[in-house]
Parts: sequence; structure tokens; C-alpha cells
Amino acid sequence: MTAVLPERSTAAPAASATDARAAAGTGAADLLARLATAPGGRIAVVAGDDLLTFDELRAQAGVFAARLGALGIGPESVVALCLPRGAALVTAIIGTLTAGAAYLPVDPALPADRRRYLVEDSGADLVVVDGAEGSPAPGARAVTAAELTAAPGGDPAPSPYTPVPVTGDTLAYVIYTSGSTGRPKGVEIGRAAASLLLRELEEAGAATGEGRRVGWNASPSFDASVQQWTRLCRGDTLVMIDEETRRDPSLLAAFVDEHALTDLDITPSHADPLLDLLTEDGGPRPLTLLVGGEAISPALWDRLAAAHRSGLLRALNVYGPTECTVDATAGRIDAPGEPHIGAVLPGLRMRLLDEKLVPVGPGESGELYLAGPRVGRGYRRRPALTAERFVADIDGDASGGRMYRTGDRCRLLPDGRLVYLGRADGQIKLRGHRIELPEIEAALTRVDGVAEAAVILGEDAGGTACLIAYHRGGDATALRAALSDGLPAYMVPSAYVAVDRFATTPSGKLDRSALPTRLETPAADAESPEVGTGGLNGRAEELIARVWAQVLGAASIGPDDNFFKLGGHSLLAIKLVSRVRAELSVPLPVKAVYAHPRLRDLAAHIEELLAARDA
Repeated sequence: MTAVLPERSTAAPAASATDARAAAGTGAADLLARLATAPGGRIAVVAGDDLLTFDELRAQAGVFAARLGALGIGPESVVALCLPRGAALVTAIIGTLTAGAAYLPVDPALPADRRRYLVEDSGADLVVVDGAEGSPAPGARAVTAAELTAAPGGDPAPSPYTPVPVTGDTLAYVIYTSGSTGRPKGVEIGRAAASLLLRELEEAGAATGEGRRVGWNASPSFDASVQQWTRLCRGDTLVMIDEETRRDPSLLAAFVDEHALTDLDITPSHADPLLDLLTEDGGPRPLTLLVGGEAISPALWDRLAAAHRSGLLRALNVYGPTECTVDATAGRIDAPGEPHIGAVLPGLRMRLLDEKLVPVGPGESGELYLAGPRVGRGYRRRPALTAERFVADIDGDASGGRMYRTGDRCRLLPDGRLVYLGRADGQIKLRGHRIELPEIEAALTRVDGVAEAAVILGEDAGGTACLIAYHRGGDATALRAALSDGLPAYMVPSAYVAVDRFATTPSGKLDRSALPTRLETPAADAESPEVGTGGLNGRAEELIARVWAQVLGAASIGPDDNFFKLGGHSLLAIKLVSRVRAELSVPLPVKAVYAHPRLRDLAAHIEELLAARDA
């Protein structure tokens, strides 16, 4: 007999091979059917100075869809959207769905090689770009967003908003995740699954009330963005958060209040510094904070619980793989104690299984499998990989239902909630990003001179999580440059450690447990010619060098050193700016570290700020 884990009383009936088709009958109206009823005069999108009402959004999306249709784009077509975060991207997403097609987000901030791969591997039927630079993939048909949204000539009467009819299993979007084989893989999600996601977030209390103001905080290339733009379809206002604001906690806290945000999705890494800056007398309170993307530490959990009890926040921990339509579980962070990821949302059913696929009981741990109508269609153009990860449901009936093997280990609590224990394979989460370490290792071994490589999740000298690359052969500077050209910034290791040989297990496999997980000094010190050149000059340079040494754990710092080449990243930039602000009382923004990564240049910028302050 097969045991099924406790779950919410609103759980859907048993899965079948037609789960996605049946989902349309569970009471979740299609997203665009709901969007059609949103009040026309209400603001739908805020993107800097650009404002779109719901009437304007529907009208622009209708024009966009009609022009896609004229190009032969319709259901099951894939439209790659190579657009920055802004009003045009929102119009393009809604317009693509209105045409019955699916969208593929291709963040323009990604390296050129990565963008080309996404377009070519997906077999995208059309690429929409911001300007006239053409498709990121040679030979792929491209058109500009302006061409698809330009107002029709003659000022005709507006047409009613009439999306192309689709079924529940019509493809809605394709989002790529890191790949264990060294190649990113595209996850296909159907329309009914996306519609169910919104309904279930409402049922779980993660999306409540009328006319909320929701911050779009995620990169469009990550599935958390789906959770954010779907809120439009219930009549909420979507407020786009620019890149500079996203990576500076002080700017983000001010943005939350200035734009009266009611809902914000954020990773634990970025929630931690933000908590210090939110005040109870700021914008609408409590602010609904959806925390997800990586595990929450016990210390942060207790801080979020205290903020919840004070009325500052309504904090929820959300968890879910891209393959199961963004969020699979939700748990309220309303009391101190052991962090948990809550209970499964009603569009999914969980199985917690041991190595023999036998269900485990309360208090025991196992691998989490998910079944139900929000399980995705599979990996695009990867039937073998789909068969490996989307497996037959153990429920035992003859309906042909599938379950997705998450690779996550959890412990079951008596009340049906889950405690996240970590990964069972080479996948990790870092600052909210899902990363397959083998993909980085494959990129390293493609660099000339590298005979072998291993990448681990470790800590820098300050105790901040980071990627460490161990390599046999190759130059650290060349490796960093090669990986920066082909991988997203979040997948580029912070440190590179050359080794003569790798330790192996008795079976002859690489022994990862023998690799040091803590760096006392940046590995680049041994190889980078930019480290420690020349003396320091002036108060600002000496201060920056001291702070860099503390943040990066470097033994020596010179005026020509580069913050990011020494292993710096977004969280360390936040720490650096915080210490400079505290010591000098100067309003140094985080963007200054990105604009002036060399110590000498950053120090000169700080001197200018000090002079302006004292003038």
C-alpha cells in the first residue's frame, strides 16, 4: 500500500496524464480571462516614468498579438523576448500570450553566448529585441518591440480584447535553468499550470486584497518573475524595480515606501540587509514579503518572525522548482524556531520517498517528489532528460500520472509541513540562483590548458557563501575571463585555486569532501598581476584597502586592485558600502562599486563625495 503525505484539504484529485488539460476544470480561469476584467482606468504597470492603465495594456497587447499573428505566430509558437525589465517587456509577455503563443525570456544582461544558446536551443520562432541590433542568434528571425506595438494608422476605434483561444496544456512559457550535463535546459509550462499558480497563491494568503502594488524584483530569466507578472491578471499594479535599486538595500527600502509597495518577492540574501532599513512608519504596512530562492538561516528566520509579529511584515517562505510552476509550498514565518518551507500548495501533491521510493513517515527525511496539474510538460526538446526527471507517479493507479523528482531532501513534520535539508545532487542555490555545479565545471574544462576542474559552494574569508573553482592547469585570470564571456555573472566563481592533483575516493572518483570550503585569502592573490601593486595614497585609499581586506580577507591590497577580480560580488559590495557609510558618513551608493571597481578609482570618487559634503 502506498502512503500519501498530509497536505492541504483543497488538494486536487489524483493526477493523470491529462493533468494539465484537466486543470482548466478546477476553477482556475485562464490568466487572460481574468486580465480582461481588471478595471480599465486602474494603473497596471509602473516602470520609471512610464505608466500603463489596464485599458492601455490590453490595447497594446492586442496590437502586439495581431502583428504576431500576421507573422504566423500562434499556439505552440515560442517567442524569445530579449528585452530589459520595463513596460515594453510586460506588454510583450501579455501580447505573446494574447496571441496564444509562449514566451521565452532572454535577459539582455546575459553574456552574448548565453543569449545565442537560449534562442538556438529553444528553436524560437521569433525574437523580439529592444533596438535594431538584430537577433542574438544568427539566422533567427527578429523584430523590434516598437514594430509590434506602434499605434495603427488612421486612429481606428479600439478593438475589444480577444485573446486567441487556447487549451489548458497549450504552452505558456519556456524558462531555462542550469544544466547538470553542462547545457542549460528549457522547462516548458502550460497555461493552466500558470493560472493555477495565481489561484493557489491567493488561497495560501500570498496574494490577497484588492488593487495591490507588487514589485517586480526578479530577472525575467528566472521563474520568480512569473509569480510577479501574473499578479496583473488579478488587477494588481506591477511596479518594475530597476537594476540599481535592486542591488542597493537603502535604495530598495526607499523605493518600497516611495511607490507604496504592498508585496515584494525577495531572496534571503537580500532580505537580510533590507530588514535593517524598513520602518514601521514607512509605506503600507504590513508589507507582504515572499522570501524564496534559497534556504533561510535560523537567525534570519527569527528576525523575519519578529518583524511579522511587530506588524512590519507578513512574511512567507516560498519554495518550488521551475519544473513545477514556480512555487510548490508556502509557510508563514510568524514564530521563531526551526525554519520550514510550509505545506504543499493545492495544485500539487507531495511524496517524500526514500532511496527505494518508499514513503517516509513524520520525523523522517527523504527526497521530495511533486505530482499534480502544476507539474510542467518537461524539458524542451530533451525527451531523455524529461523521462529521467518526470517519472511515473507511485500512486499506483492506471491514469498515467507523473511526478517530478526535485532532488531536494526534506524532513516531514507531524502537521505535514516540510523542513528543507539540502540537495541530493550537484545542484546548489546561491543568492537565489539555481546552479548546477557540473555546468560550471564543464565550462572550465573547455578552456585551453585545463585538465580537470571541480567547483564547490564554500565561504570567503568573511563567511559569505561563494563559488570556489579548483583547477588543474590553466591560469586564473584567463579562466575568469572565459567564464564571464559564457556564463551569467552569478555562475562565475569568486575564487580560483590551482592544484597539482585532486584527491580521489577509494573508487577512483573525485573526493569533493577533501576540497577546502573556506578561503582565508583570495585565490587570485597567487596569480593575478593586479594584486598588491604600488603603495596607498591618502585617507580614502587607506580606508578602502582596510575595508576590502576585511570584506575579502585579502592579506594585501593595492591601489590598482579590482574588487570583483579579488572575488567581490553583490553581497560583498553591500557590506563594503555599509562600512564606508558608517565610517565616513558619506552617502556612497552600491552602484559606485560597480562603476569604480578599481580601488584607486573608488577612493577618488569617495574623495569627491566628501568634498561636496564639506563644501
